[in-house]
Amino acid sequence: MSSNAISGMGTKFYRWNVGTGTWDVQSEITSVDGPQKTRATIEVTALDSEGGYEEVIPGLRKGGTVALSMNFTRSTFNTMNADFESDVRQNYCVVFPDPLLTTVEFEGYVVECPLSTSVGDKVSANVSIMVTGKPIVYDGDSGGPTIDPTGTDWWVTP
Repeated sequence: MSSNAISGMGTKFYRWNVGTGTWDVQSEITSVDGPQKTRATIEVTALDSEGGYEEVIPGLRKGGTVALSMNFTRSTFNTMNADFESDVRQNYCVVFPDPLLTTVEFEGYVVECPLSTSVGDKVSANVSIMVTGKPIVYDGDSGGPTIDPTGTDWWVTP
């Protein structure tokens, strides 16, 4: 049996630009981690719970966070820093390089925007975005954001 795994190379991170009505690619992203979805549980154990085991029911789901590691470029840092300084929810999406162009779209707020550097290393930033609401997963055939045949522009607005 051969693997169907894909390389992360070619993954793109976009931010919706309200002014131009387009998705803008954010350059020099080196890794994307998340959304880190979680679900709370509510403990409902009673004195007569079977076998003395704890019982739980599902609670609220959380979209979690998306962590971006990036090489410092002024344009991408300016965008993420402006989002950090803003109280306005932004639209973001991650597009994976699989044959269906699987896309995870979410809304969120930049909650961390630190810069990092050291002797002999590059300047980098590690941005954290807190997701608000439900992250949505699309593929190229499921009605979500789709790219044009050149792979450069977005047709569908959030």
